[in-house]
Amino acid sequence: MASFNKVIIMGNLTRDPQVRYTPNQTAVTDLGLAVNHTWYDKGSQQKREEVTFVDVTLWGRQAEVAGEYLSKGRSVLIEGRLHLDSWDDKETGQKRNKLKVVCENMTMVGGRNEQGGGSQGGGSQGGSQGGSQGGGGYSNQSPAGQSQGGGEHNQTESAGAFQDTSPPDDEVPF
Repeated sequence: MASFNKVIIMGNLTRDPQVRYTPNQTAVTDLGLAVNHTWYDKGSQQKREEVTFVDVTLWGRQAEVAGEYLSKGRSVLIEGRLHLDSWDDKETGQKRNKLKVVCENMTMVGGRNEQGGGSQGGGSQGGSQGGSQGGGGYSNQSPAGQSQGGGEHNQTESAGAFQDTSPPDDEVPF
């Protein structure tokens, strides 16, 4: 039987992240994420909005980066998997369940000082598989979008202007 457990979600933090450590010194952070959904209600002829609150857990270096660079209101893109937490309520003795997202990859959206969505900045932190991590989750790109290292660049890319190389609409082969 096949199964697939993948979540991609973007929203704004509802509170500042608080980093905790397990007894074996692994960092863990729980984030609250507010995700907006907007639609047009034909019945009432009004634009409607719904907010969904999602709990996200980050582990290891990602948890430390979130605690250092994220704050309430900041936009973040989370890739992860759903996880069901189950426990017994100490007061009532009832079994309790909570569905949350366990983060495998986090991308900060917007610039370092922005408190909302934006399209610049960003970058990502890998999961616990290793790989290069650094810059606090920000990519090594200049404002013009070119890499900070060596390498050759097209003149139009270096100037920050990108040329559209797609064929005109009348030449599309379908």
